[in-house]
Amino acid sequence: MNKTVLTLAAVALAACAPEIPDSNPESRGVGFGDYNEYRRARDAELTREEAPPSTTPAPTATTPPATAAPETAAAPPPDSTAGISNEQDFAAVSERETIESDAARLHEQAQDYEMAEPEPVPTRTGNEGPNIVEYALSTNHAVGTEIYSRNTLFAEKKFERNCAQYASPDLAQQAFLKAGGPDRDRLGLDPDGDGYACDWDPTPFRSISG
Repeated sequence: MNKTVLTLAAVALAACAPEIPDSNPESRGVGFGDYNEYRRARDAELTREEAPPSTTPAPTATTPPATAAPETAAAPPPDSTAGISNEQDFAAVSERETIESDAARLHEQAQDYEMAEPEPVPTRTGNEGPNIVEYALSTNHAVGTEIYSRNTLFAEKKFERNCAQYASPDLAQQAFLKAGGPDRDRLGLDPDGDGYACDWDPTPFRSISG
């Protein structure tokens, strides 16, 4: 009876003991795998574990980095008062001038001052021709009033042609008086006989004299 119990206990212990792996794969027979395949697979696994991880280099930029353009200092605005004198500004003048410097400046300006000498008024030589102002003041009749007798034959055509030779009625009147007018009209400038050549009007000269 006791032997039977011990035998059952030994069988139970044997069933519970872990299986020891066979450390010699070559002792395996057919059906347990080829040893050469095992070695190759094992070597390949070890090679993968020992090889360092491959790193892919980061792509480098082919274009040069953009550089910011240097900032240029903004030009100061032009001084709009550069040409304006501040001589009338008491505060500005008092900052740069003293009584002594102002007196010296006035003295220097007085040295550069030149007094213009008066010159006598030129006298008439008598060769300037008739004075139309004096003639205007010596008359009092209106323009167009016949005072002197004239030859009216073709007088109007000669009048227009002859007056066109003078730049102004004043010059025509002066030439008329120099040629014997108003009594005579040798130049054909006074066909109506009023004593005024080429529509010359003495009224402005009379109004000036008062």
